[in-house]
Amino acid sequence: MAEAMVGGLFAMLAWPAVGFMLIGVLVGFVVGILPGLGGFVTLALMLPFTFTMTPIEALAFLLGMHAVTATTGDITSVLFGIPGEGTSAATIVDGHPMAKRGEAGRALGAVLMSSLVGAWIGAAALAAAIPIAQPLVRTFGSPELFMLTVLGVTFMSSLSSSSVIKGVLMGGAGWSLALIGTDSQVGLQRYTFDQLYLWDGLSIIPMAIGLFAIPEVIDLSIRGTSIAGEAEETKIGGVMQGFADTFRHWGLVVRASLIGTFIGIIPGLGAAVGQWVAYGHAVQTSPRKEEFGTGRIEGVLAPGAANNSKEGGALIPTIAFGVPGSIAMALVLGAFIITGLVPGPAMLTEHLDVTFSMVWVVVISNLLAVILSVIFLNQLVKLTKVRGQLLIPFILLLVWIGAFTAGNDIVDLYVALMFGLIGYVMVRLDWPRPPVILGFLLGGLTERYLFISVTAADKGYEWLAHPVVVILILVSVLSLFYPMWSARRERKRTGAVAGKLIVRVSKAEMVASLLMVALFAYVLIVALDWPFSVKLFPLVVSIPMLVLATVKAGMYVAGYVTRVPVAAAAAAPVDGGGDSIGVDAVPVGTPPSVPPEVVRKRTIQIVSWMAGFILMIWLLGFLIGMPLFIFLYLKFQAKESWTVTSIGTVVAAVFIIGLFDRFMHLPWPLTPLSGMGIPGLPPA
Repeated sequence: MAEAMVGGLFAMLAWPAVGFMLIGVLVGFVVGILPGLGGFVTLALMLPFTFTMTPIEALAFLLGMHAVTATTGDITSVLFGIPGEGTSAATIVDGHPMAKRGEAGRALGAVLMSSLVGAWIGAAALAAAIPIAQPLVRTFGSPELFMLTVLGVTFMSSLSSSSVIKGVLMGGAGWSLALIGTDSQVGLQRYTFDQLYLWDGLSIIPMAIGLFAIPEVIDLSIRGTSIAGEAEETKIGGVMQGFADTFRHWGLVVRASLIGTFIGIIPGLGAAVGQWVAYGHAVQTSPRKEEFGTGRIEGVLAPGAANNSKEGGALIPTIAFGVPGSIAMALVLGAFIITGLVPGPAMLTEHLDVTFSMVWVVVISNLLAVILSVIFLNQLVKLTKVRGQLLIPFILLLVWIGAFTAGNDIVDLYVALMFGLIGYVMVRLDWPRPPVILGFLLGGLTERYLFISVTAADKGYEWLAHPVVVILILVSVLSLFYPMWSARRERKRTGAVAGKLIVRVSKAEMVASLLMVALFAYVLIVALDWPFSVKLFPLVVSIPMLVLATVKAGMYVAGYVTRVPVAAAAAAPVDGGGDSIGVDAVPVGTPPSVPPEVVRKRTIQIVSWMAGFILMIWLLGFLIGMPLFIFLYLKFQAKESWTVTSIGTVVAAVFIIGLFDRFMHLPWPLTPLSGMGIPGLPPA
């Protein structure tokens, strides 16, 4: 074993394998920073280049590229509130608020160092699991996997906002959104409204970008300042403080890394799930839960560590059984086949040096990613002090490009804008966003495992008595009731008055709760006429959620809310805050210095500009519409000089044409003017 480990290291460091790894790291570094591209897309583009490589060269190239995208994807999540990767969304919740108060350097230092530690722990887990991979992967059957997905959603839902019911309803909404598309059992169309776009279901990338990035763009426009506002300039010392935070919270980083590793081992769950579960664990184990969502360093460390540790875990079933631990690992498995490797026992015996070389690639490539990030970090952090109106058009450019690359369909832009507006309303009303994403991510797996569990059982329900299932049910219930019990204990400790407190409830809050009732009622009613295999999961989701939504709506209609301290209730605004965890969280919304009428005016303005941006893309295409929008926004909304406007427009045009058109050859959508021979428009 030791000999194979050393042999793998020297094989990976030999030329040209190390050169291919360095190229992969550089490509992954750029891809991770650019929102929406994704490591999976890049792996797919680069896979054909491995045909002439040896196994170690190919794996060094692909794994070196993929391993760093998760690390650098957190950079844009922190700086701009845009997930560089779909798996980096959890970093936004606390990372971007830190950037907005001038602590971008500290947040980036924390996420980079925790990512490095997480990657090394994941690699160590891979090395340690090689002799015991088979029994480790076979521990869970379908019933246990079903309850594990339920646990993930309830775990995150229970930590959301000032109301557990709100969090659970948002998790249920995510499950409901996952139902959209073609049923895998009989091919029935569910909730597609006869729209061809919905036949394959919604895509996570435009959803995540919409829910998390667009509300931040609206907020930046309303505030009228830079991302960091009036906070002091962040120096490199902030980065070093972030590094120190990783070791100050060492126990949390290790636990989050192990969570990411374990979830990476289970095929299909993916890195995004591990990030959210790790984030939920950070909240659950913190004595200051109410501050999460407003810029707690633990909320950056946990998802950062889990996001990278999952690579080692995902490689375990890929190597041992040929079962990809993630979508990206499916492409790595393709590289196995291309280079003549056969996953399974041979990878743990005769090709053990190749297996250990993958461990070393994960270790070294992540170290190189952190070094590169630190080199350019000061320049990246300075972007948070640039005037917001100057940044907004370029952020929107990344938003729309990121949304489009999800499926190369212009409808993805409409979806991103729709979920962006929904996300902004959720922020204002304190309806949490993370459970929606996690529920959506796990929806397909939850339904599949439920169906297999029910149909494989003689009576359909005896699997509920499996020991591991019972334990997971108890943990799920505990995760829902523990926050309420903890809040009640805190009220007793502080001497707060118990009982239901009548507070102001906005009409918007009441309408939102009634819309939740309508949503789950619709899901239930439509599903009643479907075959059993098709309606099983919709009924399991909609019935309890409809009951909870009705209870919540009744509480609002009656003028009551969940138990909160008297002081908080007295000071509670009509509209809630953002993704808060607790009553006293700081809203992600508007500063008090901005009058309500200005808020309304600026909100309408920025939403109109975003809609106009999409209209230009639809009419003129990306290559003409995007630079034109940059020009119009900088000149007439940001009121920049002709020099700045011209430079910004040229930079945007070169970026779009050079990277996405000439290098990546994205298939641009047809426009109403296609076929007219206009340069920059795709032919009809």
